[in-house]
Amino acid sequence: MLSSRRGAPTIGGGDEEDPTSTADASSASAEEPKTHPPATLTACLASYSRSLLSRSTIPPSFSSHCLAISLFVAFLFSLLALSLLLRFTRPVPCIPPYDPLARSVHFTRRLEGLASDFGSLGVPWCRSKQGRSVDWTPGDLIKALEEFVPIYETRPIQNNMYGMGFDHSFGLWFMARWLKPDLMVESGAFKGHSTWVLRQARPEVKIISLSPRHPEKYLKKGPAYVDPNCTYFAGKTFVDFGSVEWRKVLVQHGVKDFSKVLVFFDDHQNELKRLKQALKAGFRHLIFEDNYDTGTGDHYSLRQICDQSYVRGGGHSCFRDGDEARIRSKRKKFWDKALEIDELCGKEEAWWGVRGYMRDDFNHSNKAISYAEHFQNSRFVESVLNVYWELPPVAGPSLTHQTRYDPARATDPIVEDGRYALFQRLGLGKLDSSVFNGYTQMVYVEISP
Repeated sequence: MLSSRRGAPTIGGGDEEDPTSTADASSASAEEPKTHPPATLTACLASYSRSLLSRSTIPPSFSSHCLAISLFVAFLFSLLALSLLLRFTRPVPCIPPYDPLARSVHFTRRLEGLASDFGSLGVPWCRSKQGRSVDWTPGDLIKALEEFVPIYETRPIQNNMYGMGFDHSFGLWFMARWLKPDLMVESGAFKGHSTWVLRQARPEVKIISLSPRHPEKYLKKGPAYVDPNCTYFAGKTFVDFGSVEWRKVLVQHGVKDFSKVLVFFDDHQNELKRLKQALKAGFRHLIFEDNYDTGTGDHYSLRQICDQSYVRGGGHSCFRDGDEARIRSKRKKFWDKALEIDELCGKEEAWWGVRGYMRDDFNHSNKAISYAEHFQNSRFVESVLNVYWELPPVAGPSLTHQTRYDPARATDPIVEDGRYALFQRLGLGKLDSSVFNGYTQMVYVEISP
């Protein structure tokens, strides 16, 4: 292909004919020579000019040579024009600064795919004792999604603001159905959406719900859900999870085997504290709804605890001119929950927890911890973990149009970017994009002493 900066190649190798060195056309021999010198582009042009001036006729053989050369030159110029057209007439995107989706798509195409580069900033994964994983597969998740979408559309609380969105609703429903517990416990009910999700997964199983405020109180202001087959420790009868006499309560519900109970935490409490309380009581299967990433959230999470330099995908550099700082600065423009390096790192480059602090109780408690303490917390968690599994996002951001969580700190989605047909077939395209904005790394763990 010809470069636009190069001139057209030289056609032919002969010198240009000098009109002053030739005889006058009117005195030329009447007999046409049988052969002529090779015709060049300049010779063709000169001959044509003389013919116009003298009204004489160019020899037919010479004219045919000129025609061939002219066609060849025209062909070369056509190729040149086509190459320039392809190079310089690509569509120029107009990116509105107020449109997150347009910015996200443009960023993905033009900046080396950073916008949806899942896991590119590391995904710290808590290490289990035996390296076990869950029994379900990506195929199981996709199949279940198709089943769950029509269930989700019937939810009593259509706008569950400040509560679970679609991703975590699906995760809770899927795991509760897969694990088949004989009893389900939830700590933190809010308006009752999670209670409703658990009920859809296990219609005949008893639920115990602990919540400072009873969900029925929300019915006075709008939609809420109160389950008729649920035992509520809520409102005036509220008891914190760590203070319940669990062996007595389980016997009252006809359950003796703690391994047959699923406990769901959505109470914004220190997850290390809740893990120790559940372990002491004898529970084995736990789900934490808000498993906040390092530097975010209102409580110390398992994700934060396992974010360690010795863990693959863990640890951080607070160097302001480093690669992590540079990448984070770019991504902050496109993802609401992405953190600049100055937001991640506190005094003396403390990045663990939230800028070196262990938060608890909706951030009403905020305790500074050293990296040594943070490290020991991780070692303890690893010593009791049989399984650790973070729910992936349901679908990539080009499909869901979410702009909240940063994919660079998340595992690959169940439905990857570009799989539009699958996204539509599963019914996900029917849902409002706002329901995909609540992803915070929901996690399932199986524990034992």
